[in-house]
Amino acid sequence: MKMQGRSVFTYDVYAPTTVTTMLRPRRQEGQSIIQEGFNIEPSVPFSEYTDIYGNPCQRTILPVGRVTITTEVQANVNKTKEIPNPAPAYMLVGDLPDEIMHYILPSRYCESDLHEINMLAMEIAGNVEPGYAQVEAIRTWIHQHVKYQYGTTNSATTALDVARNRIGVCRDFTHLAIALCRNLCIPTRMTVGYLDKLKDMDLHAWFDAYLGGEWYTFDAVQEKTEGYRIEIAHGRDAADVAMVTQYGNATLQSLHVEVQLLEPEA
Repeated sequence: MKMQGRSVFTYDVYAPTTVTTMLRPRRQEGQSIIQEGFNIEPSVPFSEYTDIYGNPCQRTILPVGRVTITTEVQANVNKTKEIPNPAPAYMLVGDLPDEIMHYILPSRYCESDLHEINMLAMEIAGNVEPGYAQVEAIRTWIHQHVKYQYGTTNSATTALDVARNRIGVCRDFTHLAIALCRNLCIPTRMTVGYLDKLKDMDLHAWFDAYLGGEWYTFDAVQEKTEGYRIEIAHGRDAADVAMVTQYGNATLQSLHVEVQLLEPEA
């Protein structure tokens, strides 16, 4: 399926401000980039590098005044991977590849080692068959018990906060899911990008769980994980996949996101 995504960030910059961004798409299996664009207005030079997770990153200094960052991508993408039958199995920690191990550790926003998180994980999935069934039980529970509402959380909100308050947005749903899965020793990562099936269009966050030697997508915001996605970045939590990180005096005034499927869905 051919899919297109576009995002426009508008900032008011009050002093020259260094920023790093993660706004260009990943090039990986299941996602073939046809064309893309990255533009800063007024034009300034920027450099690029790849972080430890393989995410393409950009770095520049924004000038004083109104600054607009526009990114566009058109890609051939596969539909969200369906879970095979039989479902992928739980992998013992001793059998995990070395490069997967850090995805079972606690991280800044996902306090998977806390007793309160453990109690909730046991309540939701303690009596469920290890592996896919546990992850899906956690995903379903969050969808049913956490209210989706803008303006109720911020950049300091963690999985523990969401477990207690039961309200948030896609970032918060994802952090809680990651913490609960990691507490059960299931490697889990946060992924951000474009999704075609969103009621309120925005850049989106979901989570991937490592099961049976592969990564599988789960989305607690949706009633059922489905749709087409363009992945921009993945990492342990939001600290690793921030779309824009600034080091200076700038204020985000608006963010406009558009997503479109360019071919009719079969």
